[in-house]
Amino acid sequence: MALFDGKSILVTGGTGSFGKCFIRRVLETSKPQRLIVFSRDELKQFEMQQVFNAPCMRYFLGDVRDEKRLVMAMKGVDYVVHAAAIKQVPAAEYNPMECIKTNIGGAQHVIDAAIATGVKKVIALSTDKAANPINLYGATKLCSDKLFVAGNNITGSGVTRFSVVRYGNVIGSRGSVVPFFRGLIDRGAKEIPVTHKDMTRFWLRLSDAVDFVLKNFTRMKGGELFVPKIPSMRIMDLAKAMAPDLPVRIIGIRPGEKLHEVMCPKDDAFHTIEFDDHYVIAPAIKFNSADYDYTVNELGEHGRHVPENFEYTSNTNPVFLSVEELRKLNEEIGMSK
Repeated sequence: MALFDGKSILVTGGTGSFGKCFIRRVLETSKPQRLIVFSRDELKQFEMQQVFNAPCMRYFLGDVRDEKRLVMAMKGVDYVVHAAAIKQVPAAEYNPMECIKTNIGGAQHVIDAAIATGVKKVIALSTDKAANPINLYGATKLCSDKLFVAGNNITGSGVTRFSVVRYGNVIGSRGSVVPFFRGLIDRGAKEIPVTHKDMTRFWLRLSDAVDFVLKNFTRMKGGELFVPKIPSMRIMDLAKAMAPDLPVRIIGIRPGEKLHEVMCPKDDAFHTIEFDDHYVIAPAIKFNSADYDYTVNELGEHGRHVPENFEYTSNTNPVFLSVEELRKLNEEIGMSK
């Protein structure tokens, strides 16, 4: 990708599922000057260095709670992807302040460090759980989204621009339901636990999430919240795809868990713009430094405002994956039998 040729890119939380896939794709498609992994786990960094050891690779131990360390790591950096977060819904419910310190305080530190060091563009990763949140994780990510959008006002006439990408569940990512089901099956489970028979989720491959983020670095003006158009899946269909011969046991919804997910809430319909393969939720606030027309992006793609009361939810999504399609996707990521 020509955008990154000769440039320096930093990924917070770079040893996670997204970070590793993002790093691999950038190395395959461009020639960056530096590609920086910023994370707090030295073992994961050591393991990652055995795989990603190109001359441009740099590994910074640090925590997004430490603004001084972020400023040091971002010196000379052109682009930042903010992927670091505490993401487990039950863990956040039981450890709320730890989630707040990382997901909200850490977000502000990334913003301040990027402005202080003159980073050109920052994309923060969000989640469908940030739309109409009912759990602490979603609430902290909604706060993070708002902070990054407002960052465009803080930077004023400076060079740094901030946008957000919101997407649904990533197939096979760490801590997700697919590897959980796979582990149960491999250990000889006699049944598959499902929280609710009617549960639905947005569903996408990790590679598609990475490609969407990469493209939005070119699309963005600053202040957009990008949402991809992706399929949904039914949790019962997933159980059938992975363990067709095992019975399902309904165990009840976990603390902070939704029955269905939302990516574009009805209350944001006034600000939502539909493009061919994605939506943009434009900022509700006006920036002092610019008055952007978000119906046309930097790639020249044209969008249109959605109807009043529009919402994009996993249960009303017009596109659902079949049992066979779910089985094939699991085969792609090595999670099938």
